[in-house]
Amino acid sequence: MKKKRLIILPHDVSIITGKSIRASQRLLKDIHFVLGKLPHQPISIQEFADYMGLDVEEVMRVVD
Repeated sequence: MKKKRLIILPHDVSIITGKSIRASQRLLKDIHFVLGKLPHQPISIQEFADYMGLDVEEVMRVVD
């Protein structure tokens, strides 16, 4: 059984959105702010999908 990740990384965001790594880092930082998360708290794939209005299953297929 393949392990599934819970956390989304800037590289994943870059692949999904077509943005640069730096732009992806800024997007994740914006999501942190909107969700009221602390800097040490990561963004989950579910939170990213919800924020972007994407289907979580599609996002999971891309990041796996």
